[in-house]
Amino acid sequence: MNPAVLDHRTRTHQECVPPDLVERLLALGHTDTVRALAEDGEWFCARAWARRLAGEGEPDEALAVLAPYLATGWFTAAAEAARLLDAAERGEQAIGLLRPFAAREDDERSALGELAPLLCRHGRAEEAYALLVPHLADWYLAEALADAALAAGRADEAAELLAARLAPGRPCERCGSPECGGRHLSPFNAVDLIARLHEQQGRTQEAVDTFHAYGATPVNNRDPLAELLVRHGRIGELRAYAADGDHPAAVRRLAEHLEEQGDVAGAAEVYRPHAERDSGHARILLARLLARHGRGGEAIEVVRARETHDDCTLDLLCGMFAAEGRAEEGLAHLDALKSRNGEEDWELFRLRGPLLAACGRIDEALEEARSHPEGASWYAVEERARLLADSGRLEEAVALLRTDPARHCRALAPLLVELGRVPEAVALLRTPLPEVPAPAPWGYSDCPPF
Repeated sequence: MNPAVLDHRTRTHQECVPPDLVERLLALGHTDTVRALAEDGEWFCARAWARRLAGEGEPDEALAVLAPYLATGWFTAAAEAARLLDAAERGEQAIGLLRPFAAREDDERSALGELAPLLCRHGRAEEAYALLVPHLADWYLAEALADAALAAGRADEAAELLAARLAPGRPCERCGSPECGGRHLSPFNAVDLIARLHEQQGRTQEAVDTFHAYGATPVNNRDPLAELLVRHGRIGELRAYAADGDHPAAVRRLAEHLEEQGDVAGAAEVYRPHAERDSGHARILLARLLARHGRGGEAIEVVRARETHDDCTLDLLCGMFAAEGRAEEGLAHLDALKSRNGEEDWELFRLRGPLLAACGRIDEALEEARSHPEGASWYAVEERARLLADSGRLEEAVALLRTDPARHCRALAPLLVELGRVPEAVALLRTPLPEVPAPAPWGYSDCPPF
């Protein structure tokens, strides 16, 4: 086992059995296969098998599964083993396992992110805090620092350290200029962490004031101020915050809260004015809300109210047409777009297949896809195979993908597993991919020729 190869396979899911298929193998009862692959260098199989053993009260057997991977010095295996040790109430062993990695330059960041919470859980929060303070500029470790500070009773100190990085006139850490307004803060989540420290100390108003003073930074469509207001039942303030339309993540959180409370009509009314102002995001969220609650017809009209051709909106619209038993109407909508645009590229054309299948015209869908100008492309072939598989014609789907098994291995292997051809699926996934020449450099370069 080579740690560099293991790391590459884990990050890319190439030349290995990926985690979703490992779970499917276990669900179908292929435990002997998973166990054998775990012993043969398949990390995702080893991880799943070790977790199963640990869950059955056999931590030593679980650690034995991971031992060959640990022996390579690969941090990912050490982190998994440490979690299993901690779950088995062997925290000191877990700490001892992780500590050497925190001293290795390549693994320091990841190791500290695992080690610090472990130290806090075992009464060593001061030690965790001291380890993390030098890494305050790293957003990932700054989050761990905030948790360690709370556990160590040093929340105010940590908040002051973070606030110092928000000081007016502080030079930007990316461009070096104090005039850019600190747009490139390190860590970018400093405001969120200061507010979290205040909130965890019971100082909710100070947390709210922090966001109002510096501004909340939404991450993954979640606005931290909106989340805070919901946690503390301050829905009136959330309504005021969301009302100006400048905080779409707050609008979404308010609507979600109302839906959670059973007020679907109220949630819809939160989205509606923003949807009417041509906010595509709000329109999609409103349509999905209505569809979830049996109002698919209204949802379709919300989406159709604006002429939009983007992939996300059309995907949603065609899916709702099919769900409402109006697939023919969906096809007519696509025909109108084609006649208006004068062309139909694959991204638009691919939406026809599921609608035709919903009308019971699967063979027509397959023939149209085959005759499309892009019908021979790998993505078109996989779309045809998916239509066949969804129609219960697995053998035909497999035969289609087997025309180029190396290219289609990720789509083909799950079908083989469903057909009981597990060894064939495993061999296909583990086959080394053909080497592809590195692409020629392009764009900006700071090396000659510029």
